[in-house]
Amino acid sequence: MPAPEITFYNTLTHRGERFVPIDPPRVYMYNCGPTVYDYAHIGNFKTFLFADVLRRFLELVGYDVRQVMNLTDVGHMTEDDLADGGGEDKMQAAANRLLEAKKSGKLPPEVDLDANDPYAVAQFYTDAFIEDAKLLGMKIANEYPAQTPKATEHVGNMQAMVQKLIDKGHAYVASDGAVYFSVQSFSEYGKLSGNTLENLRGGAGGRVQDNHQQSKRHPADFLLWKPDNTHLMKWDSPWGAGYPGWHIECSAMAKALLGRDTIDIHTGGEDNIFPHHECEIAQSRGASGEDRFASFWMHSRHLMVEGQKMSKSKKNFFTVGQILAGQFTGRPVDPAVLRLELIRARYRSRMDFTRAGLESAASNIQRLRDLRMTLQATAGSTSAQVDTSRDEAADFLRRLGDDLDTAGAWGVVNGTSYRTNGSAQEASADLALLDWFDQVFAVLKPAEQTSESSIDPEKLCASIDAARAAKDFAQSDTVRQQLIDAGYDVKTTPNGTVAIKKLA
Repeated sequence: MPAPEITFYNTLTHRGERFVPIDPPRVYMYNCGPTVYDYAHIGNFKTFLFADVLRRFLELVGYDVRQVMNLTDVGHMTEDDLADGGGEDKMQAAANRLLEAKKSGKLPPEVDLDANDPYAVAQFYTDAFIEDAKLLGMKIANEYPAQTPKATEHVGNMQAMVQKLIDKGHAYVASDGAVYFSVQSFSEYGKLSGNTLENLRGGAGGRVQDNHQQSKRHPADFLLWKPDNTHLMKWDSPWGAGYPGWHIECSAMAKALLGRDTIDIHTGGEDNIFPHHECEIAQSRGASGEDRFASFWMHSRHLMVEGQKMSKSKKNFFTVGQILAGQFTGRPVDPAVLRLELIRARYRSRMDFTRAGLESAASNIQRLRDLRMTLQATAGSTSAQVDTSRDEAADFLRRLGDDLDTAGAWGVVNGTSYRTNGSAQEASADLALLDWFDQVFAVLKPAEQTSESSIDPEKLCASIDAARAAKDFAQSDTVRQQLIDAGYDVKTTPNGTVAIKKLA
């Protein structure tokens, strides 16, 4: 299938541009991942799932996507709105927080780790993130750890890039021993975010720290390496034992894992635009000498909850686990429902996460899963390849090719006329189309049964059919009720009995 024309909004140029990969059919994509100092919240996952849908769409139209999503486990400071990174390292702060909780007997029972060890803290929250990512159907989770690198595994690459920046005159060792990037050495600093050096000199918007200014050449120069022998996580370096700045981590990991100085797409949340991505561009281009780092910069908007900004003080701040357990809705939520609710609005829109939205998503998925089950029953053993020449398929690709319009594409999924009362061949063709749509959305196939489950729906359906054939209707009713009690919707069709797990 020839790739359709695709246009994405590029934050760097502030306009929609036609997407043409550097080295087709491969697409090189880097996504800013979580800082593993706590559980990732649903706002984080809105951004992570946007990258997943982007990848799935590009793969659907024939591209070979090489995706890397980093895990930050050192160097991300608590005052991350500052290019220089003020406050305390988030990993060290997390270790301290958990240590205090442990001393007071308030450490959550599931957090079974040495709370004074930031490496153990990072691993615990890394495992939690990967588990959440798998539940929500993110492809990158199944490639862990190869394509989800930890910053602490690439400190050597970071040090090499810092030295290259020093050698090229883009960085310097200040009088306080820290290594800074010189923003004045890079004429395009501020292009992504719209900031100017003149504004940054005065600390416009509170973006520049007041301390350490005497050791810096310009107030907006940002940290590449911090010598600090007291830090819990530190490495030897030519500039003293210490740790890397947050921004250099992604530049070094993108280069190391994707093997290129220039990549196709870099994604993140809108809060990453400044300072993080602005600094990434300056470092990466300063080190490589290339005229660009990423061809496209794509950013997801923030997530609102019931019309308000997420905040722990407002008690509307939720993790994936809390949503799935029912802390928001009052009853458990299927992971597919949460996934759909976080992706069915266009990524550049400010989405409002609501109870009504989740209920609508659950109803939508249940209807389409029931439809899929009916199509399977009607198709029987007949199989078909997806007909991408169908108008619905073309419309689906056109919507996604228009800056990843997931809202429009989901409308196509819902608006297609599926033939449940037609021939086996027609049902098979419609089933193939529905499953083709779902290669992007990934919400229609129920999760695989776990090994702990005592319910095998296929065997029980076969048991019902055998009992009916033997005219043992009492037995067939008993088995049917067993499936119903386990949360399955059971239907007997001309091609046999089928069962599908209902959404909670």
